[in-house]
Amino acid sequence: MSVVDRSFIERVTALYLLWRAEQRRRDHRRRIWAHQTLRRRTQFGEFHNLLQELRLDDGRFQRYFRLSRAQFDDLLSRIGARITLQDTNYRRSIPAAERLSICLRFLATGDSFRMIASSYRVGVSTVCQIVTQVVTTIWDCLAEDYMAVPTTDDWRSIAEGFQERWNFPLCIGAVDGKHVVMKAPPNSGSQFHNYKGTFSIVLLAIVDAKYRFWVIDVGGYGRTSDGGILANSAFGQALRAGTLHLPPDHPLPGAEDRGPQPHVFVADEAFPLRRNLMRAFPGRTLPPERRVFNYCLSRARLVVENAFGILSSQWRMYRHLIEVHPEVVEKCVKATCVLHNFMRYSEGREAPAVRGTGHAGDEPLPGLGRVAANNSSREALQVREVFMEHFSAEGAVPWQPTE
Repeated sequence: MSVVDRSFIERVTALYLLWRAEQRRRDHRRRIWAHQTLRRRTQFGEFHNLLQELRLDDGRFQRYFRLSRAQFDDLLSRIGARITLQDTNYRRSIPAAERLSICLRFLATGDSFRMIASSYRVGVSTVCQIVTQVVTTIWDCLAEDYMAVPTTDDWRSIAEGFQERWNFPLCIGAVDGKHVVMKAPPNSGSQFHNYKGTFSIVLLAIVDAKYRFWVIDVGGYGRTSDGGILANSAFGQALRAGTLHLPPDHPLPGAEDRGPQPHVFVADEAFPLRRNLMRAFPGRTLPPERRVFNYCLSRARLVVENAFGILSSQWRMYRHLIEVHPEVVEKCVKATCVLHNFMRYSEGREAPAVRGTGHAGDEPLPGLGRVAANNSSREALQVREVFMEHFSAEGAVPWQPTE
């Protein structure tokens, strides 16, 4: 066989192999666009069956979603347009109400994406995308109305609430941190490892007398202490710089002779003592006046721990190991906090105050400027002494300890 014939045969063979490969590619059709169980979503999916029955019973509906029917419909009207996707020639998009249901079910139970996907008959990746999109939209749509940056009038209103409910004058909020337990992120080392032996991010919150969140900071590493989280947050820096627009100093009730005193936040021993941040006296064997002060401060400070308890009871994802990326955990925490306020305003028939744009925990608090050095320890001690004397004299209440 000549060289020309051998070359011709090789070319024909190569063309035949290319033709066969093209035929196999054309003949290979994707036989299943979606699994058979997912294609029956409208017939057997949880949203299209169980949820429609739950709408007939408000109590069961609220236990399922943690929201009443009126709250669910109100929330859907606020975010529905932003979570609605466009239908295509190949498939219909999941309706906004069903997308919100999937997200709320995850927040309310903490179940895995796979379990929720099986219940609603959607893909696991679809649940992941829906939860991330919806929690982001909830924060973007509600934060301006239900968790805006506090103004001077807001601080005054908070102080009145603490005076009325907890007998602690000039108190403008209780501060504390909460560890949100999650699965250890890959290649994160010990950054998220906390003193409890778990992996977490920290939710730092300022709560008023009615258990409502006013400022939150989410995303701090679990290994960082509450004091370190406060120092690194925009709120902590604004507190040190004096740019929180707090009300001017004012005398304690019935104690005008003691002079004007600053409005203060109350916190536990994990936070530093500052002019506007009160903590308890350390030690166990204390004089009666200091014990009375510690009692009054702890009584006012418990509102933030109670708020965390309400939050974790309402949204059971906090009671499970959250197996998503830290960025998604942060978005879920912010969404549950603003939903917490949304529900408390709805249940209390009290409309939130109309305030300017900007969200606490999302954008820096205004006007940080230059942060001064921590040289106010002596002044902070003097402020605490004045409060201590007040609680043992003019500010005493009948049920506080006296010995």
